[in-house]
Amino acid sequence: MDYSYLNEALMILFATVSILVLFLRFGLPPILGYLAAGLLVGPYGFALITDVEHIKTFAEFGVVFLLFTIGLEFSVSLLIRMKGAVLGLGGAQVFVTSAATTAVAYYIGISFESALVLGGVVAMSSTALVTKQLVDQVELHTRHGRNSLGILLFQDMMVVPFLILVATMSGDGIEPSPFTVIIIFAEGLLVLGLIFVLGRWVLQPLFREVARFRSAEVFTLTVLLVVLCSSWLTHQIGLTFALGAFLAGVMLSETEFRHQVESEIRPFRDVLLGLFFITVGMMLNIRMLPEIWPAVLLVLVGLMLFKQLLVAALCRVSGWNSAVAMRTGLILAHGGEFGFAILILAMDGGLLDTVEGQTMLAAMLFSMALAPLIIRNNGSITAQLLPGAASRSRQEIKERIRNQSRGLNHHVVICGYGRVGQHTAKMLREEGIRYMAIDLDLDLVGEGAGREPSVSYGDAGSLELLHACGLARASALVVSMIDFNTAMKIISRVRVLYRDLPIIVRTRKEMHLYQLYQVGATEVVADTFGSDQMLTDEMLSRFRLKEPPFDEEDQA
Repeated sequence: MDYSYLNEALMILFATVSILVLFLRFGLPPILGYLAAGLLVGPYGFALITDVEHIKTFAEFGVVFLLFTIGLEFSVSLLIRMKGAVLGLGGAQVFVTSAATTAVAYYIGISFESALVLGGVVAMSSTALVTKQLVDQVELHTRHGRNSLGILLFQDMMVVPFLILVATMSGDGIEPSPFTVIIIFAEGLLVLGLIFVLGRWVLQPLFREVARFRSAEVFTLTVLLVVLCSSWLTHQIGLTFALGAFLAGVMLSETEFRHQVESEIRPFRDVLLGLFFITVGMMLNIRMLPEIWPAVLLVLVGLMLFKQLLVAALCRVSGWNSAVAMRTGLILAHGGEFGFAILILAMDGGLLDTVEGQTMLAAMLFSMALAPLIIRNNGSITAQLLPGAASRSRQEIKERIRNQSRGLNHHVVICGYGRVGQHTAKMLREEGIRYMAIDLDLDLVGEGAGREPSVSYGDAGSLELLHACGLARASALVVSMIDFNTAMKIISRVRVLYRDLPIIVRTRKEMHLYQLYQVGATEVVADTFGSDQMLTDEMLSRFRLKEPPFDEEDQA
C-alpha cells in the first residue's frame, strides 16, 4: 500500500505547527508562518514535497470556504447598496492598474501579450488575506473595510476574463465569436439567477427541515453540500469556485441559521485556508533569488507603492477623506491569490519566461508576506503619514457623537448596534430609558439613525469616543458585540475610570464568562442563554436604570 500522501501530510503538519508556534511566540501573523512553511517543504526548499498539484486542489477550497463565510456577513440589499464601491472603485482600480502596468511593461521591452498578462496579475489583491485580517481586526464593516471589500469583489469577477485572455493568447483556448460571448453571458446570468432563486425559496425550508433532526452531522454535511453545489454551478459557466461560494453565503445570510452555519464551517475554512497559503509558498524558486533580487525589489516597491497611491487617489475622487483613502490603499497594496492563478497559467502557456515569471511571483509573494503587517497597522501608519488628516477624521467622528449625546443624562451607552444591540435599544425605548449606541458598521448605523438620532458611527474600543457618548453621565454600559478581544479591551479600559458603573456584556462562548467577570463585567449573558434579552426587568431594577443611580454632581 502506498503511504506517500500520508507521509507528505505528516511533513506539512509538522513543519506548519513548528513554524506557527515560533511565529506566534514573536507576535507575527499566522499567514507568514504558512508561507514560510511552504517555502521550506516545497520543491524549491528542502524538497520534502515535490508534487504540489494535488495539494493545490485541496488548498483551493480554503478560499472557497472563506468567501462563503464572508457572504454570510452580507445580504442582497447590502450588496446593492455597495454597488458604488464594487462598480465604481473596483472598476476604476482594475482598469487603471491593468492599463498602466501593461504600458510600463511594454515600454521596458516586454511583449504586448506578456504585458497584458502582467497587467491582470498586478490588478489583483488577496481577497483571502484581506478579509481574514479585517475580520480578525473587526474592521470589515468600517469605511475603509467596506471600500476594500467592494474593490476585491470586482477583482474576483474580473478573474475569468483575464483567464480567458491568457488561455486564448497561449493557444490553449479558442478565440470566441460574438455569438459565443453572448451565449456564455446568458448562461452566466441564468446560473446566477438560479442560485438566487434557490437561496430565496429552497435553502430556508431545507435548513428548517434539517434542523428538526437536531443532528450536528447532518447539518454540517448539508452546509458543505450547499457550498460545493453553488461553487460547482458557477465553475460550470466559467466563473470561479469562490464566487459561487460567496453567493451561497449571501443567500444563507437571509435565514435564521446564519450564525450556526458559520460556526459549523469555520474549522474547514481555517485549515484549508492555511493549506492554500502553504501552496503559495511552495511555488517560489528561492534558488533563483540571488540572481533576480534587484528586479524583485524594484517590482515589489513599484507594485505596492503604485497600488497604494492609485487606490487612495480613487477613494479621494469618490469623496472619501484622506485618512479613509490612505487606509484603503494600504489594505490593497499587495498581490493576490487570483493573480497567482493568472501568472501560473501564463507561465505554463509560455507567455512569460522563467525569469519574468519568478520575478513577478517573488515580488507578489513578498508583498503578501508584508500585507498582514501593513493591514494590521493601517491606522497607525496613516496617523504617521497623514497626522493632520487622521486627527481631523477622528475629531469629526468625536464631534458628531458629542453633538448627538449632548443633553443625555443617566442614559445607557450601547457598544455594538447589531441584532442584540438593536433589541436592547428597543427594550430601553419601551421602558422610557434613553441611550447612545455606537458601531463601526455604516449600514447598521444608517438604519438606526433613520429611526433614532442617538446611533452613531465610531469605534467602541476607543475610550475617547466612549467619553464623547457621555459615559461620565451614563447609568450603565452594554457591550453587545461578539468580538471577545474588543469586549475585553472596552471593559478593562472603562473599569479603570468607572469602578461602580454597571457593565452588561454579551459573549458567544461560555468559556469566556470567567474572563469577562474577572476583568470587570457586572453581568455577562452568553448566546446559549438567549442574548437577545440582554437587559431584563430584573436587571433594570437591580441596576436602577429607571431612576438616577446617583446625583450628577457626585458623578462629576
